Amino acid sequence: MYTIIEDEHVTRVPPQLLGASFDQAVLDVAQESLCGRILDMRDENDHVVGKCYVVSLIDIEPVGEATIVHGDGGVYQSIKYRALAYTPKMQEVVDAIVISVVPKLGVFLKFGPFEGLLHISQIMDDRIDVDQVNQRFIGKETGREIRAGDILRVRIVLLNLSSSSVKDSKIGFTMKQGGLGKKEWIKSQKKEEEN
Repeated sequence: MYTIIEDEHVTRVPPQLLGASFDQAVLDVAQESLCGRILDMRDENDHVVGKCYVVSLIDIEPVGEATIVHGDGGVYQSIKYRALAYTPKMQEVVDAIVISVVPKLGVFLKFGPFEGLLHISQIMDDRIDVDQVNQRFIGKETGREIRAGDILRVRIVLLNLSSSSVKDSKIGFTMKQGGLGKKEWIKSQKKEEEN
């Protein structure tokens, strides 16, 4: 789910950026330090209510005057900012691309900046054979296959976002519900239901 967040942040403008426009330097440093990070979302009482991935800054506004710290060549500027952020939610349905097939484990998927695991037990209600040479899973009865590069519609069933980095987050998926799977599977399922 995409959302707009508003918060405050202190940016450190390094000395090498101080020769140009200070406002532009603050903007550049804020974009570099905030975009692509997972941040805590807080309510009006400053309680953490979730986590979000900052996609892009919409605008920033300096708050007060900048501060110089003795022994540090940088300048510290408090800012208020608004940003576009993405927050994956439990039970959310997302389209993800298969980045790797791991025998006896499942497939790793990527959606947006996040990666997660679709465990082999959550792929389909069919016995799954592994074709290690071609790096794919094949349903024994249905003949349906999954390989790297396929786009799957999955539901998020495990979500543990890490404050430290996107790579440390743990996300699990399922495809064992109606309306989920490869697009071809979903289309053929709809045709069968219509007949």
